[in-house]
Amino acid sequence: MSTVIAISNHKGGVGKTTSAVNIGAGLSGLGKKVLLIDLDPQANLSQSLGLEEQEPNIYGAIRGLYPLQPVEIGAGLELIPSHLDLAGAEVELSSEPGRDHILRELLEPLRSGYDFIIIDTPPSLGLLTLNALTAADKVFIPIEAEYLAIKGLAKLMDIIKKIQGRLNKSLRVGGIIITQYDSRIVLGRNVVQTIEGYFGGQVFNTKIRRNIALAEAPTQGKDIFNYNSKSNGAEDYLALSQEIIDRDNN
Repeated sequence: MSTVIAISNHKGGVGKTTSAVNIGAGLSGLGKKVLLIDLDPQANLSQSLGLEEQEPNIYGAIRGLYPLQPVEIGAGLELIPSHLDLAGAEVELSSEPGRDHILRELLEPLRSGYDFIIIDTPPSLGLLTLNALTAADKVFIPIEAEYLAIKGLAKLMDIIKKIQGRLNKSLRVGGIIITQYDSRIVLGRNVVQTIEGYFGGQVFNTKIRRNIALAEAPTQGKDIFNYNSKSNGAEDYLALSQEIIDRDNN
């Protein structure tokens, strides 16, 4: 049975999609079979891997038009792409019975076929993110090494606690990912110390350093390993992927 991971933070620009793409690619490179799900109407994950306006997609599956149908991206890596029409899903599903559990039910037939299922969520705390957290075993929270990034973390933790109490008792915070880290900046180091002091072992040891290759890779429809396997970004996400495997085995 696979481990389902939602990558979530309602603050934009924290490296959420970058982390989803490259953790997925890193895990598959380490021999795991991975399914990525693009649950963000902006479809940045799909576009980052060279897919646009792909049919079938997550929107059609959520609307009940067909089951989830993965697209092969590479060896051991598959994707359920998003679509811009997903932006209207929250309104369309607002009166649907069991609307919080739609994704969980869609994933059930696929779970035995993967080691990891990774869900990229929208930068909001609406119905789509709620579906992701209800379907997930773990939530990974990417956060910038900046002071203001800490502010929104308390609200997200509050939402997670409510979901644990009402919709998904098995959900847990699987890890906090420090992104855009620069060890030369004192403020960044202080922020990391504050986060580690509060969340302790929930913070991954691997920090994702600032790296231009991580921003360039999506423009070529590639993950960081296919774009520049020698970059700091590739080194960091491979180390993080190994850390995720090690934690999952414990």
